[in-house]
Amino acid sequence: MRKFAFVGSFLLSSTLGFAQCSMCKAVAETADGGGFGAGLNYGIVYLMIFPYLIIGGIAYKIYKNKKAYK
Repeated sequence: MRKFAFVGSFLLSSTLGFAQCSMCKAVAETADGGGFGAGLNYGIVYLMIFPYLIIGGIAYKIYKNKKAYK
């Protein structure tokens, strides 16, 4: 149970980080007064969540199947 809590907190904390490199962020912030950069950043973070959800779902299914065979 502790492992699931750790993984869950790790996945939830990933939404707090920003996914752009410093050069991309600087270019995006100079365009359109900085609003474009923030939207682009949140879009990248939003798209980053789905692979974690898919891998987490697969890992959960494997865990449930292993537990069912015991």
